Amino acid sequence: MPSTQDPSVPRLAMVDWDVYLVTQASLSAGRTTEEIVADAIDGGVGVVQLREKDRTARERYELGQRVRELTRKAGVTFVVNDRVDLAQALDADGVHLGDDDLPVSVARDLLGEDAIIGRSVSTVEDAEAAEAAGADYLGVGAVFATGSKDDIDDDEYAVGTDRVAAIAEAVDIPFVGIGGITAENATEVVEAGADGVAVITAITQADDPDIATADLATAVKRGRQRK
Repeated sequence: MPSTQDPSVPRLAMVDWDVYLVTQASLSAGRTTEEIVADAIDGGVGVVQLREKDRTARERYELGQRVRELTRKAGVTFVVNDRVDLAQALDADGVHLGDDDLPVSVARDLLGEDAIIGRSVSTVEDAEAAEAAGADYLGVGAVFATGSKDDIDDDEYAVGTDRVAAIAEAVDIPFVGIGGITAENATEVVEAGADGVAVITAITQADDPDIATADLATAVKRGRQRK
């Protein structure tokens, strides 16, 4: 799979993990995903993940083509949530997998060694297993309670920054904290050991997504300085 990165540089070396946007038009205050992504790029987003779970595969593909063009022009890493086939079809930089998706090893076989493969985890054991399976990065959470997923009780599943710190001690691959993260709490997530933060509504529902993205980036840098 071709990459937006310079082929002379290791595939993960140029990924900016600071602010990682997960798209969802239904949580974007009436704006299109393309508008949100364009504003986030202006604000300095490093990774964009195409989520859009309420859309058909065809709709996600057509939207993904437009988002892919935006990210390619900006040199921003582009990954697809769950769907290895869509990642292939969209010439994405990679895919992000959950518990119910294809195993990391299978995704690697299908997408190739240059693909960036992420894995969602919430425990130290799962983080270690994902790293051993060949995941390039992790999404750790939900760190705090969040309303962006309708199928779980996030208050029950919020893992907190202590878990973030434990995972940072256990693995060597980069990871972003996700779940209930805002510019107000992103600093403590990174201070605990995360390489960046992944968000949906902190950007998609902001009055000015570009400013919200920049504020998150500032909070992440502050957390890195405190480590």
